[in-house]
Amino acid sequence: MVSRPYPTPQTRDARRRFGIGSTPRARAGFSLAEVIMATFVMIFGISSCIIVLQGGFRAIDTARNTTLAAQIMQSEMERIRLLPWDTASRDATGNLKPAVIRLPASERIRLPSIFPSGATTSQLDNRFTIIRTVADTPNRNGEMKTITITITWTGIDGSRHNRTSSTEYSKNGLYDYYYTKADRRS
Repeated sequence: MVSRPYPTPQTRDARRRFGIGSTPRARAGFSLAEVIMATFVMIFGISSCIIVLQGGFRAIDTARNTTLAAQIMQSEMERIRLLPWDTASRDATGNLKPAVIRLPASERIRLPSIFPSGATTSQLDNRFTIIRTVADTPNRNGEMKTITITITWTGIDGSRHNRTSSTEYSKNGLYDYYYTKADRRS
């Protein structure tokens, strides 16, 4: 193929059609309107991403605190299940264990009483408010208690959250049996 040093009619037509050449329009940049429109599109895209990220962080915080609240409620329920029905006693370390029927009707629970104390425990104790209520179960003649634990906290977005768990503890029931009958040392 022979190279031609001068433009052919086909190349002149293509240059004109695609804006290639030495015309002023071919050498010009974007117009002000195009730059402004591209800036608004970028701002809209970035702000949408930030809003989605904030929603994701709120969801993660709520999920994390809900899981912690469930673990705290479960730990307190297990601790209560190890208490005797009507006779206070001492545990292996010599600490006094109250009887279930002598638990106050409503009491704020501090996390160091459930978990070993430390920096993390005190941070969680400041974040969560734990209330335990103990009431007689209706129609059970004082032989069954309904124990409810309610945990309340404030999320990173400032909204209040709470979770509640309830159980029943009965005199001469399964948990009382484990404590009084199965633990007898003769």
